[in-house]
Amino acid sequence: MSEIKVARIHAGEREERVTTTGTKAWELFADHTDVIAARVGGELKDLSYELADGDAVESVEIGSADGLDILRHSTAHVLAQAVQQVFPEAKLGIGPPVENGFYYDFDVETPFVPEDLVKLESAMRKIIKENQRFSRRVTADADALVELADEPYKLELIGLKGGAADDTEGASVEVGGGELTIYDNINRKGEVAWKDLCRGPHLPTTKRIPAFKLMRSAAAYWRGDEKNKQLQRIYGTAWPSKEELEEHLHRLEEAERRDHRKLGRELDLFSFPDEIGSGLPVFHPKGGVLKREMEDYVRQRHIEEGFSYVGTPHITKDGLFHTSGHLPHYADTMFPPMEFEGANYQLKAMNCPMHNLIFSSRGRSYRELPLRLFEFGSVYRYEKSGVIHGLTRVRGFAQDDSHSYCTAEQAPDEVKHLLNFMLSVLRDFGLDDFYLELSTRDDAKKDKFIGSDEDWATATAILEQVGTETGLDLVPDPGGAAFYGPKISVQAKDAIGRTWQMGTVQYDFNQPARFGLEYTAAGGEKKQPVMIHSAKFGSIERFLGVLVEHYAGAFPPWLAPVQVQGIPIAERHTDYLDEVAKELRKKGIRVEIDHSDDRMQKKIRNAQLQKVPFMVIAGDDDVEAGAVSFRYRDGRQDNGVPIAEAIERVVSAVAAREQV
Repeated sequence: MSEIKVARIHAGEREERVTTTGTKAWELFADHTDVIAARVGGELKDLSYELADGDAVESVEIGSADGLDILRHSTAHVLAQAVQQVFPEAKLGIGPPVENGFYYDFDVETPFVPEDLVKLESAMRKIIKENQRFSRRVTADADALVELADEPYKLELIGLKGGAADDTEGASVEVGGGELTIYDNINRKGEVAWKDLCRGPHLPTTKRIPAFKLMRSAAAYWRGDEKNKQLQRIYGTAWPSKEELEEHLHRLEEAERRDHRKLGRELDLFSFPDEIGSGLPVFHPKGGVLKREMEDYVRQRHIEEGFSYVGTPHITKDGLFHTSGHLPHYADTMFPPMEFEGANYQLKAMNCPMHNLIFSSRGRSYRELPLRLFEFGSVYRYEKSGVIHGLTRVRGFAQDDSHSYCTAEQAPDEVKHLLNFMLSVLRDFGLDDFYLELSTRDDAKKDKFIGSDEDWATATAILEQVGTETGLDLVPDPGGAAFYGPKISVQAKDAIGRTWQMGTVQYDFNQPARFGLEYTAAGGEKKQPVMIHSAKFGSIERFLGVLVEHYAGAFPPWLAPVQVQGIPIAERHTDYLDEVAKELRKKGIRVEIDHSDDRMQKKIRNAQLQKVPFMVIAGDDDVEAGAVSFRYRDGRQDNGVPIAEAIERVVSAVAAREQV
């Protein structure tokens, strides 16, 4: 018989092994319980896959990225089977794996309630205990339409195969690829207990699901379109062990404690009045302090980095966005036009077209390049109501937006300059664990991007080179580019290990051409500049929301809305602390005195709840000694600290941007 070349990977070690034809993939890894699938010729396969001559095989462990997706996708199938057991009338939508879990959409008569999730978990445990086998079979489109006649949403996906289904979140797990496949769940009697349209792969059996939990239910429009019927979505999570599940649930509890929406209310930072509209925040005085500190910091940093501050209006005639190419490419995320004086006006969704007009307002020489323009540009984007989330997904926000115009030769150095600038900003705000993501064009959907293949290749190569030179991990993001050019984004981890997309650097060779931008080169000829977009925060609102959660509201002294809380032990000590406060304010320190009738311990507790970095407490002994008791946020306290020393402690901590 012919031989099969097998590259076997397990526990980080690679060994070469030779076997014979007719071998099932699972036979290669029978001794390794953590192997749940195989990669054959680069494609993920079930362990039941029949190997062919010359196949190279790699193991897929349950704890790997692919393994976790397979585990969670298989658990989603078990959930759907349980739903149709408990609610026989339920119709199936889509059930893909997602980050840290999975979901499945159902068409049911009444929304799910928490008690339903308890029943479903019980039904799922029974299915898992039955050790049902996931069995893949290929089917023709016509046969699938007959077999799944009672599942209208599956029929719709079959009809959309290779077309609009590609743009539906999660649809690829159902009908992606060339052939249709159905997975049967086979019980111990060898009977089909349940089935679903699916690409796979899946676990060998349901008993290979070690730990799971259903988290919540929510409404979701079919295929993400609010014009379609609203289905019920159940979210769940699954992990390779009960310990990892518990750790995940603990992280979720910590994330809930840090939720910036909750802390925003408790710390009186911002709110979202219904009278104004969804996704349009207002900042209260303390939140205004945070926002101003961020703006002042990044404005000064831009000036130091060679940028000129500019300003542009909130609305414009829509022709500007046709010139830039954003209409029609970006139309779905822009607010509807407003008719005025015979012209259509649009709320500004991006600042770059207006910066182009500043560049072209007069002739430019190569000696001016790179020309760096920067503003806090207020922009408005029509985010769907289902994705709006506090400050991290809003409809109105301010970008610390910059655009660099440079020669093609200057572009690599300018990208490097912007990337280093961005990373230094993140470090100053206490974020220092990050990697880079390189978003490129999807060559299979070139109609969604503008520009020549040569331009895309050049721009992508520059970003890849500069990103690699930083020494940070550079993770590919195929298809994630803006329609006008590739980009690098910084993915930063917060205090509890969650990853957030922060600032971006985008290479744009399209807008300069569309606006006819040019400069006079050294030889007198006219040339087109390269345009590089960059936002260091991304948006001030989103960055502020991330910081609230990163610090759990306990901001470092330089950012804290109130840096010092004065606490008089009795009313007779108030005037003394008022004088201390005057001296602190002369040094630029934000200080408040608690004039309430509360007892001292409650005043201290209130300051702790407001997460004030420093407290200065005064009683009779302090007044007599010209001192204060100096208390830190963590509860440490030094008594009898001279006023001058106490002020210096605060001023030094603020100036050094200490993470107290």
